[in-house]
Parts: sequence; C-alpha cells; structure tokens
Amino acid sequence: MDPRTRRYFDKQLERVLAEMPPLVHELIEKNPPARRGLPISQVMKEMGLQFRDDLCGLYTGVPINERSVTQSGNLPDVVTIYREGIWSTAADQHGRVAPKQLRRDIRVTILHELAHHHGLTEEDLEELGYD
Repeated sequence: MDPRTRRYFDKQLERVLAEMPPLVHELIEKNPPARRGLPISQVMKEMGLQFRDDLCGLYTGVPINERSVTQSGNLPDVVTIYREGIWSTAADQHGRVAPKQLRRDIRVTILHELAHHHGLTEEDLEELGYD
C-alpha cells in the first residue's frame, strides 16, 4: 500500500472509530487497535492462511469469559487491523474501493475482533452476520 492510500485508509479508520457507540469507545480507549499493512508469516502460518491479504483483523489475548486470577501476568489484549486485507475485501471486481464500503468493512472488522475479546467464536459471529 502506497503512503497516500495508507493515509486515506487511516483517515477512514479514524472516521469509523469516531462514529462507534460509547461502549465501543471505552473498549478502544483501553486497547487501541494496532494498524498493520499485512500479517507476518508466523501469523499466516498459525491462521492457516495462504494469501496475506486474506486477513482483515486479529484479536490476540484472553477473552473476558476465559480469564482467571492466575492469568495476571499475561500480555495485554490487542486488536490488530490489517489495512491490505480490509482494502482487498472492500474492492469491487475492478479493484476500486468506494469510501462507504471501506468504512463498512473497517467497522465490521473492528466489531468482529472486539466480539472475540468478549468470547464470541467464529460460529457465533457467523450467526450474527459478522463472518
């Protein structure tokens, strides 16, 4: 992703974050999303993915419903947003990305990863339409 496109993406991400409900803002303030272009090869291998732009986001941490006092030394939770994956998902068949679609895909990715933070599985998210 070239610097201009990256700035555009980040501007759209900031717009999406600003439009999120107060409860989401509370979660994001505790753990702001990390922004990356593409996942590293280790993440690709762990996720069983073949193409680097197949991954839009990733939650790393211990979901709230699985926490206990014995995990007090764990690293903080992280939601990572992968620009290239979201950009690829938002693109139409001609490779064009409409701002509205980009913001929608960013929003869905953020909510999807925050849902993992709260213990929802991929199956739960699929039922809710956030797959």
